[in-house]
Amino acid sequence: MFHDQEIYEQELELIFRKSWLLVGHESQIPNVGDFFLSRMGEDQVILSRSKDGKANVFLNTCRHKGMRVCRYDEGNTKLFYCPYHAWSYDLNGDLKGVPESENYPESFNKKEWGLIKVAKVASFRGTIWATWNEEAPSLEDYLGDAKEGLWYGLGPWDGGDGEVEVYGGVQKWNIPCNWKFVSENSGGDPLHNISHMSTDLSKIGPREGVGRRDPFGELFLTATGNGHGLIFEKVPLAKPREHYQLSKITSEYFEDCWRRRIDRLGEKAGSPMVLANIFPNAGFHTQQPRVFLMAHPNGPRSCQAWRMFFVDKDAPQEAKDFLRPYYISYSGPGGMTEQDDMENWNYASEGARVRAAKDAPFSYVADSGSFKDPFIPGNVSKWWMTERNNVAFYHAWADRMGY
Repeated sequence: MFHDQEIYEQELELIFRKSWLLVGHESQIPNVGDFFLSRMGEDQVILSRSKDGKANVFLNTCRHKGMRVCRYDEGNTKLFYCPYHAWSYDLNGDLKGVPESENYPESFNKKEWGLIKVAKVASFRGTIWATWNEEAPSLEDYLGDAKEGLWYGLGPWDGGDGEVEVYGGVQKWNIPCNWKFVSENSGGDPLHNISHMSTDLSKIGPREGVGRRDPFGELFLTATGNGHGLIFEKVPLAKPREHYQLSKITSEYFEDCWRRRIDRLGEKAGSPMVLANIFPNAGFHTQQPRVFLMAHPNGPRSCQAWRMFFVDKDAPQEAKDFLRPYYISYSGPGGMTEQDDMENWNYASEGARVRAAKDAPFSYVADSGSFKDPFIPGNVSKWWMTERNNVAFYHAWADRMGY
């Protein structure tokens, strides 16, 4: 399942064409005419803002001879114009112009030759999702019990109704590993934390002392159905959050956010979601660093990783400037933590295809038991020594694949 070409082709059809996939964020297309090139499985798609204000998603493939009609990663336009034979399409993907159209037969109807559109588009707390599947449930039903944790995780730090925004561009790079290693890691793989010991000791985090993230409380994992895996934190409300001691304005901003969060959410404020993977490949860090972690399949032994960082839209500019170098030093191809992860994923993918281990199964049996929690959905497990989320991911994978 980690290296077979036939299984990979089945994944593209049965998983990536059937599931809801994360394609971008509202802040990337704020104005009419804005567009952003994204991916759904191996397919490149255009996310655009049409004149009616709606977000549209369609395949970046001209209906004439298959040329890409958009060659820029992002921008603003009135028409998408194919450079091969000059067919042009509007922001809804409808065919508007064909050179020397008088030479086409009367049966040629431009309304039938628009760009190929996805079946459904939906927005959730600023994130934009799409699916090719006409029979897919609503996005909120697909998210299921992951919905509430993700809702607060994708919102501002004060737990209110404000907005976040993608900050900076998109980091993209190819990794010689199967996409599933990245996704199961995002959804809850606590056993690998030993890999980051050197990163913890290097003190790249946003606070003083050892550590690469915000100060954690006790961590818990839960698998919420459909293969989604989430990690929550338990923080005593009376304990001050020692944020960003190296920047006074940043620290004061997040301390104030924490106080407002407690006022709004009460005891629930002490159980924020910090990490998640929404099946199949939409990963999230919602505690600092705040990042979308997308693993796009490039083949059974290759994927393209995308990292998009986000911040509170109304945060002080000094706070945003402070967070940017921290985010980059943590995640992405230059990030110390992700360099640890990539080495693991690369060698794990390589180890999955060696012939001498062909018939030897991998172990996904570690389990520390589960319990119910008033603020965390599903069957909750303590952080260390459990692979419940990984197992739930592969149960969903096997179900979609028909095994």
